[in-house]
Amino acid sequence: MLLSFYPHSLMSLATVFCLRNLKKTMCYQGFRNKLCLRSDIFLPSEICDKLVNTYMELVHTDSNFEPEESFFQLFSDPRSTRLTRVQLREDFVRDRDLEAIKKQDLIELHLTYCNNLSSRSLKALSCFRDTLVSLCLFGCSNIFYKKCGAPLACNEDTDEDEEETPASRHALETDFNFQGFNRLRLLNLGGMPKELDPETLLKPLKSLTSLDLSNVQLLGTSFLTQWRDRLASLVLYNVDLSEELIITDDTPSSFRHLDISQESRRISKFKMTKKILTAIVQRLVHLVSLDISGHIMLDNCTVPHFEEAMGRPSIEPCKSSIYPFQELKRPLQFLGLYDTTLCNVTHIPAYKVTGSKNEDQVLNAIEAYTEFRPELAHRAINQLFDIARIQHCSQLLRALQLVIAALKCHKYDKSIQVTGSAALFYLTNTEYRSDQSVRLRREVIQVVLNGMEHYQEVTVQRNCCLTLCNFSIPEELEFQYSRVNQLLLKILEPARQDESIQRIAVHLCNALVCQVDNHHKEAVGKMGFVRTMLNLIQKKLQDRMCDQVMEFSWSALWNITDETPDNCQMFLNCRGMSLFLECLQEFPDKQELHRNMLGLLGNVAEVKALRPQLLTPQFITVFSSLLDSKADGIEVSYNACGVLSHIMFDGPEVWKMEEPRRDMVMEKMWEAIQSWDVSSRRNINYRSFEPILRLLPQSISPVSQHWATWALYNLVSVYPSKYCPLLIKEGGMILLEKVLELESSHPDTKDMARKVMEHCENFKEDPMETNPGQDANFGQRG
Repeated sequence: MLLSFYPHSLMSLATVFCLRNLKKTMCYQGFRNKLCLRSDIFLPSEICDKLVNTYMELVHTDSNFEPEESFFQLFSDPRSTRLTRVQLREDFVRDRDLEAIKKQDLIELHLTYCNNLSSRSLKALSCFRDTLVSLCLFGCSNIFYKKCGAPLACNEDTDEDEEETPASRHALETDFNFQGFNRLRLLNLGGMPKELDPETLLKPLKSLTSLDLSNVQLLGTSFLTQWRDRLASLVLYNVDLSEELIITDDTPSSFRHLDISQESRRISKFKMTKKILTAIVQRLVHLVSLDISGHIMLDNCTVPHFEEAMGRPSIEPCKSSIYPFQELKRPLQFLGLYDTTLCNVTHIPAYKVTGSKNEDQVLNAIEAYTEFRPELAHRAINQLFDIARIQHCSQLLRALQLVIAALKCHKYDKSIQVTGSAALFYLTNTEYRSDQSVRLRREVIQVVLNGMEHYQEVTVQRNCCLTLCNFSIPEELEFQYSRVNQLLLKILEPARQDESIQRIAVHLCNALVCQVDNHHKEAVGKMGFVRTMLNLIQKKLQDRMCDQVMEFSWSALWNITDETPDNCQMFLNCRGMSLFLECLQEFPDKQELHRNMLGLLGNVAEVKALRPQLLTPQFITVFSSLLDSKADGIEVSYNACGVLSHIMFDGPEVWKMEEPRRDMVMEKMWEAIQSWDVSSRRNINYRSFEPILRLLPQSISPVSQHWATWALYNLVSVYPSKYCPLLIKEGGMILLEKVLELESSHPDTKDMARKVMEHCENFKEDPMETNPGQDANFGQRG
């Protein structure tokens, strides 16, 4: 079923809100913390059905949603709640859940892959026999078996203890049949155990119009004749067929839908022939849907290419390239030809065809097979992946909706998760981005994070991380900010991780902490971000390797410590300075690495309470030596000077060491600043000038004041449109005036201060001023 990407309805929004806030809206905490419905609540079936079905969707697709142990008990009394159509899936559903709602007059009950259900649930099913019209037990492999283990003494905890006991494959339930299910019309028993006799089980059902026996072992098929005049739909996917079943006179002629497809890799004695296909068309005169996917044709039943009707592909039966279908009275609504050679012909008399010839056939296959045949959907999604990667996907919205639906439906199917996440990477890249709504892209992010959460397998993790790289970070991921960071940090925890995943994950971590509010950075810091990055750096040092992971890790630390003292403290507490010195020694020529490390230490130096930890002979000597660095233009020298400027700002009284001497270091700082080209384009991005501005109106350290003024002069000169408004907004003009007033200010400092003010005044007069430098690709400074 396709997802809708129109805005959520008020009904949907209200339903989700109530489910997330049950105790504040509909319920109260009763005896033994049991959730109870308020006595003044009366809900019709439209609302109850929506609550239950949305609850199941949230349980399976939203990791932040907390399931309620006694949720289904809220619907135990039909006097206050009415259920009619319920869809439950996978192992989350327990026997007690069905027992809780057994007094309801259900019309539809769909149970899919509910492997934790035992024969206890068959007793609950019997309670619905007077009203049930549609029943699906697809993949509920244990529901026909009893729980194993000795009987328990009766007490209040009996049900809970019994729930933990698996159904025994040796204890078949023999007492259940469909006696009394007189209204039942649609039945799906796909995957029913081979120990059961379908004929005996189904015999009481006189009014069936639709039957699905996929993957069921049939000893004979004569019992199907009891519905000869009623059965409109029969699905026998992966069932051992016989020619007699298909073309016998007893074959129900009322079929509108017949599915005798099989998985192509499955060994079957039955072989499709031109004779059988012709018999199907001739006998089933009401047929509108046929699926013969996976069958190998024993003889040729296609029109030779040179005899095919001319013109564009046609759905008219008379032009059919498949001989038996020329006898159709009208085109079929659906024709399954997946994994057959027939899908490749030109003229196919059907409105919707599954196959692998083109995008439309592949998308039809994903749509048709996702829910009950993940093994086929997986292969079709793989073909869609090739289309998106090599060719061009022309039905982008539909393709994305189908892949998202498949990933949601089969969260625990590894093959679907691998192929689906790979397809999403290509379907969300730049080529297709303009056609995608915000809501659609959020849906993609949700299913990608679900995949990352449930699969530690390398391929799924890599595909998911690569897909996230297609989004604007952090903007598009902010609605899941905490979750995505936690998942990435979890990926980076193992001591030895796949190199490509590690590189992508660190890149994403770096992007996520760049240009976000400080409270986001503080929250991520508390998750262990700083420690994780330092652990990666430690491992790279042990391997004596300076690669992208090493550089991205330091860059991420630079970003996450910007204006966040707690994260700076964590860096120091986790031996960050020792790793800094080791990296400098091990990789003396790595310019990018040096720039990132010094940028980070600039953030640490901005925190007054932490500066004493930097004020050691060893560290000051290192910072002083880096003033002479020409690495990455002026960046390393600039950042080293910035660190020292903040330390000097604390005054001479804190300088307790004899060597290096404070005045000698200050002299080197003056020399370094004088050597820089003020028109240098920068690989840095300031969100605030506050750390620089605090160094201006002071006489404790003129060189610190000079460095700060030079920094402003460079930035407003090269990038006026970005930094002139920022400087004016943060009160920089007033502080520069004070620099001019102070007698201690160096003449060169005052001269630069005037030029900074002139630039800002000129910008205010002519805000359209441009400069070739301002289109530079800014790096990070937080």
